[in-house]
Amino acid sequence: MAQQIIHIIRNRISRKGRGWCLTPAHFKDLGHEEAVRQALSRLERDGVIKRVVRGLYEYPRRHETLGALPPSPDKIAEAIARRDNIRVQPAGAYAVNLLGLSEQVPGRVVFVTDGASKKIKIGKMEIRLRRTTVKNMAMAGTGLGLMIQALKHIGRNRLDADMKKKIRGHLKKVDAKTMVKGSQVAPVWIRHVLDELKKGIR
Repeated sequence: MAQQIIHIIRNRISRKGRGWCLTPAHFKDLGHEEAVRQALSRLERDGVIKRVVRGLYEYPRRHETLGALPPSPDKIAEAIARRDNIRVQPAGAYAVNLLGLSEQVPGRVVFVTDGASKKIKIGKMEIRLRRTTVKNMAMAGTGLGLMIQALKHIGRNRLDADMKKKIRGHLKKVDAKTMVKGSQVAPVWIRHVLDELKKGIR
Protein backbone atom coordinates (compact mmCIF):
# COMPACT_ATOMS: atom_id res chain seq x y z
CA MET A 1 0.00 0.00 0.00
CA ALA A 2 2.78 2.46 0.95
CA GLN A 3 4.62 1.99 -2.36
CA GLN A 4 1.37 2.31 -4.28
CA ILE A 5 0.53 5.63 -2.59
CA ILE A 6 4.05 6.94 -3.28
CA HIS A 7 3.66 5.97 -6.95
CA ILE A 8 0.24 7.66 -7.26
CA ILE A 9 1.41 10.86 -5.55
CA ARG A 10 4.58 11.02 -7.62
CA ASN A 11 2.60 10.69 -10.85
CA ARG A 12 0.18 13.43 -9.82
CA ILE A 13 3.04 15.75 -8.95
CA SER A 14 4.71 15.10 -12.31
CA ARG A 15 1.49 15.85 -14.19
CA LYS A 16 1.08 19.19 -12.39
CA GLY A 17 4.50 20.31 -13.59
CA ARG A 18 7.42 22.03 -11.92
CA GLY A 19 6.61 24.98 -9.71
CA TRP A 20 3.50 23.35 -8.26
CA CYS A 21 3.09 23.67 -4.47
CA LEU A 22 1.29 20.99 -2.53
CA THR A 23 0.16 19.88 0.90
CA PRO A 24 -1.21 16.57 2.20
CA ALA A 25 -4.70 18.01 1.57
CA HIS A 26 -4.14 17.62 -2.18
CA PHE A 27 -4.20 13.85 -1.71
CA LYS A 28 -6.96 13.41 0.87
CA ASP A 29 -8.96 11.40 -1.66
CA LEU A 30 -6.39 8.63 -1.17
CA GLY A 31 -7.37 8.25 2.48
CA HIS A 32 -4.66 7.00 4.84
CA GLU A 33 -3.58 10.49 5.97
CA GLU A 34 -0.49 9.22 7.76
CA ALA A 35 0.53 7.19 4.71
CA VAL A 36 0.25 10.33 2.56
CA ARG A 37 2.46 12.28 4.95
CA GLN A 38 5.02 9.50 4.97
CA ALA A 39 4.94 9.34 1.16
CA LEU A 40 5.61 13.08 0.91
CA SER A 41 8.48 12.77 3.38
CA ARG A 42 9.92 9.94 1.29
CA LEU A 43 9.63 11.98 -1.92
CA GLU A 44 11.37 14.87 -0.17
CA ARG A 45 14.24 12.62 0.93
CA ASP A 46 14.52 11.34 -2.63
CA GLY A 47 14.81 14.92 -3.91
CA VAL A 48 11.59 14.81 -5.92
CA ILE A 49 9.94 17.58 -3.91
CA LYS A 50 11.28 20.24 -1.58
CA ARG A 51 9.79 21.30 1.73
CA VAL A 52 8.96 25.02 1.78
CA VAL A 53 7.67 25.15 5.35
CA ARG A 54 6.16 22.50 7.59
CA GLY A 55 3.41 20.66 5.72
CA LEU A 56 3.97 22.58 2.47
CA TYR A 57 6.08 21.27 -0.40
CA GLU A 58 7.10 22.34 -3.88
CA TYR A 59 7.94 20.45 -7.04
CA PRO A 60 10.89 22.77 -7.70
CA ARG A 61 11.59 24.56 -10.93
CA ARG A 62 15.17 24.25 -12.09
CA HIS A 63 17.49 26.53 -14.04
CA GLU A 64 20.46 25.19 -15.98
CA THR A 65 22.85 27.57 -14.25
CA LEU A 66 21.09 28.70 -11.08
CA GLY A 67 19.71 25.30 -10.09
CA ALA A 68 16.48 25.20 -8.05
CA LEU A 69 14.48 28.43 -8.33
CA PRO A 70 12.51 29.89 -5.40
CA PRO A 71 8.81 28.98 -5.21
CA SER A 72 6.18 31.31 -6.64
CA PRO A 73 4.19 33.25 -4.02
CA ASP A 74 1.02 32.56 -6.04
CA LYS A 75 1.58 28.81 -5.95
CA ILE A 76 2.26 28.89 -2.23
CA ALA A 77 -0.90 30.90 -1.57
CA GLU A 78 -2.95 28.57 -3.78
CA ALA A 79 -1.70 25.53 -1.86
CA ILE A 80 -2.55 27.11 1.48
CA ALA A 81 -5.98 28.10 0.18
CA ARG A 82 -6.64 24.51 -0.89
CA ARG A 83 -5.42 23.14 2.43
CA ASP A 84 -7.39 25.56 4.61
CA ASN A 85 -10.45 25.81 2.33
CA ILE A 86 -10.14 29.59 2.02
CA ARG A 87 -9.84 32.15 -0.77
CA VAL A 88 -6.86 34.40 -1.43
CA GLN A 89 -6.30 37.45 -3.64
CA PRO A 90 -2.98 39.21 -4.38
CA ALA A 91 -2.97 42.70 -2.88
CA GLY A 92 -0.77 45.71 -2.25
CA ALA A 93 2.48 46.20 -4.13
CA TYR A 94 2.36 42.59 -5.35
CA ALA A 95 -0.94 43.20 -7.18
CA VAL A 96 0.58 46.31 -8.74
CA ASN A 97 3.59 44.30 -9.92
CA LEU A 98 1.48 41.45 -11.33
CA LEU A 99 -0.42 43.93 -13.51
CA GLY A 100 2.79 45.39 -14.85
CA LEU A 101 2.10 48.79 -13.28
CA SER A 102 5.44 48.68 -11.48
CA GLU A 103 8.65 46.74 -12.10
CA GLN A 104 9.51 46.72 -8.42
CA VAL A 105 9.18 43.25 -6.88
CA PRO A 106 8.16 43.63 -3.22
CA GLY A 107 10.10 41.75 -0.56
CA ARG A 108 6.85 41.34 1.36
CA VAL A 109 4.10 39.72 -0.70
CA VAL A 110 0.58 40.35 0.57
CA PHE A 111 -2.61 38.40 -0.12
CA VAL A 112 -5.99 39.30 1.35
CA THR A 113 -8.02 36.32 2.49
CA ASP A 114 -11.25 35.24 4.14
CA GLY A 115 -9.19 32.89 6.31
CA ALA A 116 -6.90 33.53 9.24
CA SER A 117 -4.06 36.03 9.00
CA LYS A 118 -0.62 34.44 8.91
CA LYS A 119 2.98 35.10 7.94
CA ILE A 120 5.28 32.75 6.04
CA LYS A 121 9.00 33.42 5.79
CA ILE A 122 10.87 31.77 2.90
CA GLY A 123 14.48 32.87 2.65
CA LYS A 124 14.40 36.63 2.11
CA MET A 125 10.79 36.57 0.96
CA GLU A 126 7.89 37.10 3.33
CA ILE A 127 4.33 36.12 2.40
CA ARG A 128 1.50 37.58 4.42
CA LEU A 129 -2.10 36.46 4.35
CA ARG A 130 -4.19 39.30 5.74
CA ARG A 131 -7.75 38.63 6.78
CA THR A 132 -10.21 41.09 5.26
CA THR A 133 -13.93 41.69 4.84
CA VAL A 134 -16.40 39.63 2.84
CA LYS A 135 -16.93 42.62 0.55
CA ASN A 136 -13.21 42.93 -0.13
CA MET A 137 -13.08 39.26 -1.15
CA ALA A 138 -16.11 39.40 -3.47
CA MET A 139 -13.92 39.53 -6.60
CA ALA A 140 -11.20 37.17 -5.36
CA GLY A 141 -9.59 35.10 -8.07
CA THR A 142 -10.58 37.43 -10.91
CA GLY A 143 -8.60 39.86 -13.01
CA LEU A 144 -10.90 42.67 -11.93
CA GLY A 145 -10.29 41.77 -8.29
CA LEU A 146 -6.56 42.11 -8.93
CA MET A 147 -7.10 45.55 -10.50
CA ILE A 148 -9.19 46.74 -7.55
CA GLN A 149 -6.52 45.66 -5.07
CA ALA A 150 -3.78 47.31 -7.13
CA LEU A 151 -5.71 50.58 -7.36
CA LYS A 152 -6.29 50.58 -3.62
CA HIS A 153 -2.53 50.39 -3.10
CA ILE A 154 -1.68 53.03 -5.71
CA GLY A 155 -4.27 55.54 -4.55
CA ARG A 156 -6.20 58.00 -6.70
CA ASN A 157 -3.51 60.71 -6.54
CA ARG A 158 -0.66 58.49 -7.80
CA LEU A 159 -2.50 56.98 -10.74
CA ASP A 160 -0.77 58.29 -13.87
CA ALA A 161 -1.55 58.13 -17.60
CA ASP A 162 0.75 55.15 -18.23
CA MET A 163 -0.91 53.14 -15.46
CA LYS A 164 -4.35 53.99 -16.82
CA LYS A 165 -3.31 52.81 -20.27
CA LYS A 166 -2.14 49.46 -18.89
CA ILE A 167 -5.26 49.01 -16.78
CA ARG A 168 -7.40 49.74 -19.85
CA GLY A 169 -5.58 46.89 -21.61
CA HIS A 170 -6.47 44.51 -18.77
CA LEU A 171 -10.08 45.71 -18.74
CA LYS A 172 -10.50 44.51 -22.32
CA LYS A 173 -10.60 40.98 -20.91
CA VAL A 174 -13.35 41.74 -18.38
CA ASP A 175 -16.95 41.00 -19.41
CA ALA A 176 -19.93 43.24 -18.64
CA LYS A 177 -21.36 40.94 -15.96
CA THR A 178 -18.10 40.93 -14.02
CA MET A 179 -17.85 44.72 -14.34
CA VAL A 180 -21.30 45.14 -12.82
CA LYS A 181 -20.42 42.89 -9.87
CA GLY A 182 -17.11 44.69 -9.37
CA SER A 183 -18.83 48.08 -9.39
CA GLN A 184 -20.99 46.95 -6.50
CA VAL A 185 -18.04 46.23 -4.20
CA ALA A 186 -15.27 48.60 -5.33
CA PRO A 187 -14.71 51.91 -3.52
CA VAL A 188 -16.51 54.81 -5.22
CA TRP A 189 -13.35 56.44 -6.61
CA ILE A 190 -12.13 53.13 -8.08
CA ARG A 191 -15.57 52.56 -9.61
CA HIS A 192 -15.32 55.93 -11.34
CA VAL A 193 -11.82 55.17 -12.62
CA LEU A 194 -12.86 51.79 -14.01
CA ASP A 195 -15.99 53.23 -15.64
CA GLU A 196 -13.92 55.98 -17.26
CA LEU A 197 -11.32 53.56 -18.59
CA LYS A 198 -13.92 51.04 -19.77
CA LYS A 199 -15.59 53.73 -21.91
CA GLY A 200 -12.35 54.25 -23.80
CA ILE A 201 -12.18 50.64 -24.94
CA ARG A 202 -13.09 49.93 -28.55
